[in-house]
Amino acid sequence: MQISDFDYELPEDLIAQQPLAERDASRMLIVNRAAHSWRDSSFTTLPDNLTDRDVLVLNNTRVFPARLRGRRWPSGGSIELLLLREVEDKTWQALTRPGRRLRTGAELEFEDANLRARVIASHDDGLRTIKFQSKEPLESVIDRIGEPPLPPYIKRSSGESKGDWERYQTIYAEQRGSIAAPTAGLHFTPAVLKAVQERGVRVVEVTLHVGYGTFEPVKVHNIFEHRVAAEWFSITEDVAAVINQAHGAGGRIIAVGTTTARALESAAVAPGQVKAQSGFSALTIFPGYGFQIVDALLTNFHLPRSSLLVLVCAFGGRDFMLRTYHHAVEERYRVYSYGDCMLIL
Repeated sequence: MQISDFDYELPEDLIAQQPLAERDASRMLIVNRAAHSWRDSSFTTLPDNLTDRDVLVLNNTRVFPARLRGRRWPSGGSIELLLLREVEDKTWQALTRPGRRLRTGAELEFEDANLRARVIASHDDGLRTIKFQSKEPLESVIDRIGEPPLPPYIKRSSGESKGDWERYQTIYAEQRGSIAAPTAGLHFTPAVLKAVQERGVRVVEVTLHVGYGTFEPVKVHNIFEHRVAAEWFSITEDVAAVINQAHGAGGRIIAVGTTTARALESAAVAPGQVKAQSGFSALTIFPGYGFQIVDALLTNFHLPRSSLLVLVCAFGGRDFMLRTYHHAVEERYRVYSYGDCMLIL
């Protein structure tokens, strides 16, 4: 199966550049896998599609300001780092721009006088290992000078909208560690969560820190040769017990986002059963994968030829899901992080 089998025509003007004024004002395409049908709706109807036997699972990861702007020293040329993963104390892997000019040994300086850095290793695709020198806790400096790591398809500087600090974060974000938001959760408001709970739906949280693996481009033709880079996740004993009990009673597990789905499936030990655990997940989901935990999926609309679209097609069926995407484009649903969503039942 080729990555070209997961393509669709996407008009550029459908890529949402700004969030809506209200989080829960987004549209929602409700997709029925069994009937191969869909209907247009709005996100505020989510509670109406759930029952008191269901469990809604959220990813409570919190995005940190992973984008740093600085200069090469002593030349003064501008550079940009996207911090991906801390490999040891004050040492990070990062995507760099411009990548080719930042060779091993390059010295970097930042607007904050307490922070300097040096490139200690160069890797493929612009990846560099960066060793920071800081006079105070590095996390504090990053929080002070970093910017929200908006995706590259949002064609504006993250600093142009102070609202990004709040809107590119779910309202239940708690565990610091992601370089991208679990975007399906961006639609939730306290009112919608309250309405969900008032229907008797249990709401639980897991953690998966969204890293480069989630959005890394698929660079192989044969999709089965692609591997998602490992990302840290955690599921507690209490959450595992709720999920396992619900499945045993015939309830559904609704994953909010592909990251939540990957965390749940990574913890599966049997159909309908998860094991509480923390660690790294490198699970890559292709068509043909047998989902053991996730019964329904709330997700945004994803990039053509992406591993996220491949996962959605594995869940809903490739031909059927691509037809739903075609409908969404015709009906001008907004796509990507600040876009609309679909509920796949």
